[in-house]
Amino acid sequence: MDFNEYQNLAQRTSNTKCKSDKIENGLMGLNGEAGECIDVLKKFYFQGHELDKEKLIDELGDVLWYIAETCVGLELTIEEVAIHNIEKLKERYPEGFEKEKSIHRPE
Repeated sequence: MDFNEYQNLAQRTSNTKCKSDKIENGLMGLNGEAGECIDVLKKFYFQGHELDKEKLIDELGDVLWYIAETCVGLELTIEEVAIHNIEKLKERYPEGFEKEKSIHRPE
């Protein structure tokens, strides 16, 4: 499955219709699901749990769903966002990640 197919299939379970609702729902949901990912990490580092990979897969899937929802509201595809991100990273780190470039990069 590619990103565009995922985005189309994910919309089957969206209950928002207008673009602004998709953006709001997407960004609020993204924040909540990212928090659930952090909770898994917190339990691993500070509460003695094993790192729950299955739970992370579930939560990362939810993160992806909310990214798709936001993209639909913005009239973008996930693929467009992914391509834009890679182009930005190539410009920022043309030879791959470098600590010094990270520390001294302009915001």
